[in-house]
Amino acid sequence: MKKKAERLVTFKGKTGFAVRVKRTWSEFRRNKIGVLGLFISLFFVVIAVFAPIIAPYSPSDIYVGAPLSPPSKEFPFGTDELGRCILSLIIYGSRISMSVGVIAALINISIGTIVGLICGYYRNILSDALMRVTDAFIMMPSLALMVVLAAILGPNIYTIILAIGITTWPTTARTVMSQVLSLKERQYVEAVRAAGGSDFYIIFHCILLNVLPIVFTNMILSIATAVLYEAGLSFLGLGDPTRISWGIILYYANTSGAIISGAWWYVIPPGICIILLVVAFTFVSHGLDEVLNPRLRRR
Repeated sequence: MKKKAERLVTFKGKTGFAVRVKRTWSEFRRNKIGVLGLFISLFFVVIAVFAPIIAPYSPSDIYVGAPLSPPSKEFPFGTDELGRCILSLIIYGSRISMSVGVIAALINISIGTIVGLICGYYRNILSDALMRVTDAFIMMPSLALMVVLAAILGPNIYTIILAIGITTWPTTARTVMSQVLSLKERQYVEAVRAAGGSDFYIIFHCILLNVLPIVFTNMILSIATAVLYEAGLSFLGLGDPTRISWGIILYYANTSGAIISGAWWYVIPPGICIILLVVAFTFVSHGLDEVLNPRLRRR
């Protein structure tokens, strides 16, 4: 009886999830802001994937032009203080900036989802302890904590990813916990529990499938937040100087005096790329919110 009920709920859960994904995509395509954000995001993804093919030069190619030359036909975005092509730096920098954003967001979502599931479903010492830890992280200024961690662990790309990932998960945990508190009282969950379904089965087969859309939306927004934080930390000199990212380009522009000397082409293009990517992911997240939250669609 127990196995039969579990198979039935699993089948319905997987089928229902597939239907929801299809319906979500159908409704998302009607959201102009969301589609615009998706288009811009995919544009940067293509640039990052095909950077070696698209970029005119390698980031290691120095003095291919005169240092701090303004934009020209040969160098559309000008050159930096080492005579490197800034367009090539931006193209290759998209790889690191997006990689940091995605990996840090995965860490954020993984920790936040696990903590949210435990705190929302259980009421015991472990869940109470995790909630106190979550509250403590929420009360701390995220950027200040990232700066401290990056300064202690040293300036490298893995430190930046870790610092962003482990300081941004509390918001996800809170969101998941609120959803779990509502879902665990639903009738189908009570039916599985009455049929003898284990807590593990209920959490991962009945509740998690219904939380995934919200988790995915939070992940998209977390990528935008991580890209912005990476740029900020790198600009402060806490990034990895051996790996080119948009934040590192701004750091080099600042240390070389490009801002003071009026070399705007060294600052504006990477800044615009950061803004465009963050806004794009924010648009996608907002579009998904409108699809998944009927109250937003009625506004």
